[in-house]
Amino acid sequence: MEYYYEVLSFHILAVLSWMSMLFYMPRLFVYHIENKDVKEFTNIIKVQEYKLYKFIGFPAMWASIISGSSLLYLNSDLLDKNWMVFKIIILFLMTVFSFSLEFYRKQLADNICFKSSKFFRAYNEIPTLLAILIVVSVITKSIYFYFNVVIIVILMAVIFILIREHFKNKE
Repeated sequence: MEYYYEVLSFHILAVLSWMSMLFYMPRLFVYHIENKDVKEFTNIIKVQEYKLYKFIGFPAMWASIISGSSLLYLNSDLLDKNWMVFKIIILFLMTVFSFSLEFYRKQLADNICFKSSKFFRAYNEIPTLLAILIVVSVITKSIYFYFNVVIIVILMAVIFILIREHFKNKE
């Protein structure tokens, strides 16, 4: 357990940096799409998107994964905990989301992205949901809370879809 808290401190800082990119990149995409006809603006946004991903987000993602793996190595008993397995699953989803941001960044850089700003506004909520899942599982050391949350989210989604379809049919 020597150096555990030093590695944990580094891990938390790396995760904060990674999450900053995950939260802000889709917002830049919204601005990019909404101003795609203003070349001077999109040229600046393209540079910001590139630097945010390549110099902050991508290195921070790997620093988070490596430091988190080091923590598991230093305290392998954590792998026996359901909440840690759940956290690792959410971490996988965050990593996939991170790579998807690079996919969209490249499309936007090449002016071949056809997603709307509404899409990216909704896409921007994914890291928030993933962060909530991780923080609650780490703090409560439980995953049972999520079963209730999943049921509520499914019901809300069904209600939203029904309302949307109702108004779509009236148009």
